[in-house]
Amino acid sequence: MLIWTDRGRRAVVTVFAGLVLVLFVAPLLVMLVASLARTWNDVLPSSLTTAHLREALSADSLASLSTSIQTALIAGLVAVAVGAWAALATVRLPRRLRAVSDAFFHLPLAVPSVVVGFGVLVAFSRRPILLNGTKWIVIAAQAVLVLAFAHSTVSAALQRLDRRLLDVAASLGARPARVLTRVTLPLLLPSITAAAALAVALCMGELGATIMVYPSSWRTLPVTIFGLSDRGDVFGASAHTLVLLATTGLLLLAIGRVRTGHRRGR
Repeated sequence: MLIWTDRGRRAVVTVFAGLVLVLFVAPLLVMLVASLARTWNDVLPSSLTTAHLREALSADSLASLSTSIQTALIAGLVAVAVGAWAALATVRLPRRLRAVSDAFFHLPLAVPSVVVGFGVLVAFSRRPILLNGTKWIVIAAQAVLVLAFAHSTVSAALQRLDRRLLDVAASLGARPARVLTRVTLPLLLPSITAAAALAVALCMGELGATIMVYPSSWRTLPVTIFGLSDRGDVFGASAHTLVLLATTGLLLLAIGRVRTGHRRGR
């Protein structure tokens, strides 16, 4: 560490803990209390209720949650598949060409998500590829946004991969397809799983591009939360946000179990 004294380390830890408390823990606690508040005109709510949580678990809200889950899983899967394929295809390119390829895949990060959503809306509102008004335009927009994260995660793992393992497999007579499926992909599976978890988590909370393209029949939970907060229903929005956080956490745990199961299987 750059700080050598115990007093300095304690000061840094204290400042860091204070920032985490103020910027992360406190908003979550306020949101939890708000989801249970009937009225809140003082420092603490004057009365509590579970009506907002029940509304967040109603049929309409669960439909939005189901839409978010489906969108996140499909968009995340597409992003990881395309990103991993691109990383594998470009790993042996010359450095300059690989830099151009990396810049291309990271381009969505250089512009606001609203711009990405509007671009997807314009691109797919006419034939031959007409997605406007369907769920696929939402999935496409979210896949484009998380593609950079999937590509960079797998690409970084490929750079650390010991190429000698692949060369040994090839020298023993394994064809390229067999080397890919039996050596390369198993070694990359932890990184691919991490990329999938990140992609799903980002898609579950994505709003900027989604709100530009979503049809009324495919409304994700973040869009519902935005609508509630826009109408001034802070308590209802807080309850829906808790449901979104809990569901995202469960999805990440499920993806983590896949990764852990693979390690035990080996």
